[in-house]
Amino acid sequence: MSDLEFSWLGQDWPLWALFSSGSISSTLLPGGSEIYLGYLIGENQHPWWLLVLVATLGNTLGGLVTWGMGFWLAKHLHFDFLKPRQQQAKRWLQQRGYPALLLSWLPIIGDPLCLISGWLRMRFWWCALLILSGKMLRYVIVAGGVGQFYL
Repeated sequence: MSDLEFSWLGQDWPLWALFSSGSISSTLLPGGSEIYLGYLIGENQHPWWLLVLVATLGNTLGGLVTWGMGFWLAKHLHFDFLKPRQQQAKRWLQQRGYPALLLSWLPIIGDPLCLISGWLRMRFWWCALLILSGKMLRYVIVAGGVGQFYL
């Protein structure tokens, strides 16, 4: 990709790409925002904390979109169609409550946690705060690991 392809975004197109990567990575679609974050840290064009913030905001937005999908689906579908493992995840989240959303950054289980929390109509602002916290912690750890590599 050349810089000319993204010139309409200005000099900060890598930040927009990171935000987009984070958003997509946090929906039910696959993505690799951690790899791109590591690449941008290595390029040393932006402060690491800004990159972590942009990735976190994008990833949190994706998690909240997934929460909204669950909220919407709860109006139109019943849990009767869920597979046994999905039923188990629902019960697990109900038992552990809001703090379980700190794990929303984990592969495989993170996206379903966001979806089920919306389905269960857990309070949006508490979900947003905990999803944001968990995802930020992940990106701080990734940035720290990458920083060790580049120092």
